Amino acid sequence: MNPSASGWIDKYGHLVKDNLDIYDDFRELYVDLKKTGFVYGINVKTPNFIVPEHTLSEDEIAKINLLTSLFFTYKIETKNSDFNSFLESVLRFYDQLEVSGLTFLSKLFSGNKTSTKLEKLIESRVYLEDNMLSKTFNSIITNSLLFIDVLTYKYHLTNIKGTKEHAQLLEFLTINTTYYALNSKEINKSDERLAQLFEASLTFVDFEKQTFDGTYREKLVTNKSEWENRYFLDIACLTVWEDQTFEYQESEFIHGIGRDLKIPEVSIKRALVEITDFFAKNAHIVPFLKDNNLAVQFYESMAKVVDKLISRNSKRLKKELLESKELVALLTKSTIKDLDEEEKKKVQNQLIDIFKSIPSLAIFLLPGGAVLLPIFIKLIPKLLPSAFDDNRVDKTK
Repeated sequence: MNPSASGWIDKYGHLVKDNLDIYDDFRELYVDLKKTGFVYGINVKTPNFIVPEHTLSEDEIAKINLLTSLFFTYKIETKNSDFNSFLESVLRFYDQLEVSGLTFLSKLFSGNKTSTKLEKLIESRVYLEDNMLSKTFNSIITNSLLFIDVLTYKYHLTNIKGTKEHAQLLEFLTINTTYYALNSKEINKSDERLAQLFEASLTFVDFEKQTFDGTYREKLVTNKSEWENRYFLDIACLTVWEDQTFEYQESEFIHGIGRDLKIPEVSIKRALVEITDFFAKNAHIVPFLKDNNLAVQFYESMAKVVDKLISRNSKRLKKELLESKELVALLTKSTIKDLDEEEKKKVQNQLIDIFKSIPSLAIFLLPGGAVLLPIFIKLIPKLLPSAFDDNRVDKTK
């Protein structure tokens, strides 16, 4: 299953038919989604029943996790596991939220098929920006508050009216919880990145008009939903634990908000343990914790994009490259010595000709796309026979 290609939701529907009983209730679903990082807004893996054919990027994992959480929420709340009925339901839900994500052109090209419409919609929810260049060049690209969609959908399935208003309330309570959690500690660069990520992820609350005051606690106290309250607590734990330090002042804030939410003391302590374990396992891949300069962030982000493009088009690229003997000779030469200006120009022109023949590599044809060529060339040896790189070590032997 490739969440970056059309038809992935139909493929998901086929896979999930054999795994309908993995979650007995919302508690089990919530626990599993915390392990994937989806609840925290940090997608590190998919549920175990999904076995990807390729290494998935963060946005692709987010797409799968969002669809999984929505489908099983539907199944648990309605006792209905029909996938087509779910697709119709979730489209109506997003229509009520007025975040269809479907422009006139996308509607024109997607046609009337429900699953195709939902693919476009989920993509619009996962990405922070709808600009293709922003998706490509931004090192943090996924919506960090996607779990609010799930909680709002759970509410929507049992309430006739007020869906959008409920989404606004959940965002208001979440952003205020993070704000006051941050102010309960000494703020560092990681905190600033986290705050920026949450701010950028807001959909239903206008951050420019948002005011922060203690009234949010009054709304928390009166909130009746157990799983919304668990989410607020987990987001608070995420906010104070993201730098992997713990102070008495922070402990007071977490336990205080937990008591406001009427969460048992043992569950509050468990929430702190779970976020600690999550960071212990995944801190090295959490984007907003990395302290790289902009140039390094840009290179790493681009390398991931190009690597994904290569892996998805490897067979065709290999064939095209091997049919261009002069290009292969020049690329081979580039691994042992620098090319002169004329040779570099030949490499660039011939690579661009190859990119033109593969639509998904159109990114290289965009203005500024040439800056990606060095990254592409660095990754090319993966595609060609070992003779291409005499110094490459086969680690499988």
